[in-house]
Amino acid sequence: MELKSVAMEIPEESNIIIGQTHFIKTVEDLYEIMVSTSPQVKFGLAFCEASGACLIRVAGNEPNLEAIATKNAQNLGAGHSFVILLKQAYPINFLNAIKQCPEVCNIYCATANPVQVIVAETEQGRGILGVVDGFSPQGVEGEADVKARKELLRKFGYKL
Repeated sequence: MELKSVAMEIPEESNIIIGQTHFIKTVEDLYEIMVSTSPQVKFGLAFCEASGACLIRVAGNEPNLEAIATKNAQNLGAGHSFVILLKQAYPINFLNAIKQCPEVCNIYCATANPVQVIVAETEQGRGILGVVDGFSPQGVEGEADVKARKELLRKFGYKL
């Protein structure tokens, strides 16, 4: 077995959601979740089949994000994984609906940070072991940091 680190491409002002699923209809179901949760979201998604033709299935409403999601999925090469790139919305708005999708097994990350996916490669194929999301902590927040965090949440509309 060989372990690899695969860097994800995340366009500026975008977020990425990476997960594991198990069925070909995932593409349609995730597409419906995205557009029904937030009509203004721009997104592209790619799903790596793990049986049959073993194709990367692609959908979305933004061709550039579809292309980059596809490139990320190709670089991952992990069966039954999916990659969603989105703009004009935040992952927090979609995660519960994605988790409730019957064929979704796991969410590895939902972030705008740089992401490295840790992949195991065997003679059979590849699988995702986990992700490195962003950077290591640089300290513990102080009073000014708490105030800045609370202001940011209010700016985004997540708190009163």
